[in-house]
Amino acid sequence: MFRLAPPPDLSERDLVAQCLLQGDPSAQRTAQRLLFERYKRAMFSTVFRLLNDYHAANDALQDGFIEVFRNLGSFRQDSTLGAWIKTIMVRQALRHRRLSIVSEPLDLLLHDQPVDMPEGITGEQLDAAIRSLPDGCRAVFLLAEVEGYPHREVAQMLNISEGTSKSQVSYARKLLRKKLQ
Repeated sequence: MFRLAPPPDLSERDLVAQCLLQGDPSAQRTAQRLLFERYKRAMFSTVFRLLNDYHAANDALQDGFIEVFRNLGSFRQDSTLGAWIKTIMVRQALRHRRLSIVSEPLDLLLHDQPVDMPEGITGEQLDAAIRSLPDGCRAVFLLAEVEGYPHREVAQMLNISEGTSKSQVSYARKLLRKKLQ
């Protein structure tokens, strides 16, 4: 029997409903494929930045989408579908590599100072500098500063204290300032 694919402009609510459709595995797989295609690039970018490894990021992406499809029925639509998926992907990336947190004495850190961008620094150079950070402070920096998670949530995700999360962001900023000068 010939089935039409769901339109690519389906709303999030309709796409979730199609993915959860019981009794029509073909339509369900088509909708799941559409959801994957809609979010794969953004989610790969997120897990790659955290893992800094192409193959590990692909593994985390695949495992993350398996988890998304297993748990899609529990999506309460309190946030956007993309935000919900991103949370799953971040946790999956962190599971893939238990990150070690670099400790630096607090008195050596430059607290709450933005990273000064020297003239002529490109996005690629900034990305390379961030990727060169030690795993622990890179993860905290990306989660807090790039992804916008509050330090409380970063601390819970990484199983560290909120103070450690804040100090790691400061440490990352310090390292970035040195690398970008």
